Amino acid sequence: MTTKLFEFGGKPFSLSTLVQLIFFILIALVFARTISEWMKRQLLVRFKFDRGSREAIASVTHYILAILGFFIVLQSAGINLSSLTVLAGALGIGFGFGLQNLASNFISGVTLLFDQPIKVGDFIEVDTLLGTVEKISIRSTVVRTLDGVSVIVPNNRFIENHIINWSYQDPKCRIHIPVGVAHDSEPVLVTEALLAAAHKDSRVLSNPAPKVWFKRFGEEALEFELLVWIDDPPETDPITSTLNFLIEAEFRDRSIAIALPQRDVYIRNVEAIAALLQNKPNLEGVNANSFSKNIPVLSTAQKPPKSLSNWTLRDLLRRISYFEKCSDLELRDLIEYGYRQLFPTNQLICQENEPGDSFYLILSGSVEVFSQRAGKYIATLHEGEFFGEISVLMGTTRSASVRTLEDTILFIVERNELQKLLMSHRQLADQIAQKLSERQQSLRDLGLLVEEAESEQTPLERIRKRITTIFGI
Repeated sequence: MTTKLFEFGGKPFSLSTLVQLIFFILIALVFARTISEWMKRQLLVRFKFDRGSREAIASVTHYILAILGFFIVLQSAGINLSSLTVLAGALGIGFGFGLQNLASNFISGVTLLFDQPIKVGDFIEVDTLLGTVEKISIRSTVVRTLDGVSVIVPNNRFIENHIINWSYQDPKCRIHIPVGVAHDSEPVLVTEALLAAAHKDSRVLSNPAPKVWFKRFGEEALEFELLVWIDDPPETDPITSTLNFLIEAEFRDRSIAIALPQRDVYIRNVEAIAALLQNKPNLEGVNANSFSKNIPVLSTAQKPPKSLSNWTLRDLLRRISYFEKCSDLELRDLIEYGYRQLFPTNQLICQENEPGDSFYLILSGSVEVFSQRAGKYIATLHEGEFFGEISVLMGTTRSASVRTLEDTILFIVERNELQKLLMSHRQLADQIAQKLSERQQSLRDLGLLVEEAESEQTPLERIRKRITTIFGI
């Protein structure tokens, strides 16, 4: 361990000396990181620095302390630092020739930390990359995309390329949503529908107010554009999607037709063509009179009513009493939050006395409801029927067990997703509370509703309070 291996800077090095030197350098690095993390999480927070400034100051502090610690350890070990000038010169030549990209990224990283054209937490766009800056280091920057993927980008790309920083100074940005409507649509009515859709989304800013531009008379449509301002650039795509759904609903309510590609054909000299058909047979020898006799007549009889198996998920959800008064947009959100799952025959779906964390709508197949404790059959449910909603809405355990009688497809909505729906549509919670209050006897049997004399609140008030407590709304 003490055998001399080599000599550097007038200091002989053995294996034990190298181990001690590496150990103290590691301690210096850990000390530098600890101090920088303490500054970022404690000291700078008290001075109310924003996230980007905290990250930049902490990074610079970490590198300065690490370099100082490295030289202090070398000097304490008795190494003559002047002997490092030759090594530094060699490294400089290496940076100049073989490490050009590394040197470029290093200088770019220092520039980003001090100049701060981008900061941690900014929403940026560089080339085709769109995401949030998560970390800026000396060599590279970590950007988290909208899909949650972390991309490591060399720092020189932020210096050499054009960068769109959506969060720079003012995070407000404007969204353009193009819409094409049929030529016979009234522009004033279209404008009213677009503005009504914009005002229904709480994430759209009222100042600056939304605007509608009549862009042009297109060949196939009247082209409009809805312009709205938001202050959360990463939510651009979700807000655009929501506005498109809202616009479609407003257009449907006002009978405004979305433009479709079309070609209008106008026939001149109709009388001459009719005379030609009457006097001359066609290529198959069929004259106009016989041709008209062969034209099939479409039946005007009404179509038979749609069977339950052909109902849409929206229609099935509206059969549930709690959601029968929901708008199409509320049902769309409910459908988006749920999912379908296939259960094979004789599989247990939910068990008695277990926590109720989801409710179910039968899309196809059938299930049996029974009590394991009492060993009693309760009911058989078929497609279009639902179960498990009371335990989810009232926060209780399952009152019975359910298993499939055949291969069954269920539409499932879990408690967490239902909470998101109720948070965004608070009036829906009141509708559910109203329907639950109409089932007072069932709730009393489950011990969820006390007698009138025991409480000054009405059953509706007590149920509403319980729902708001369970779902935190």
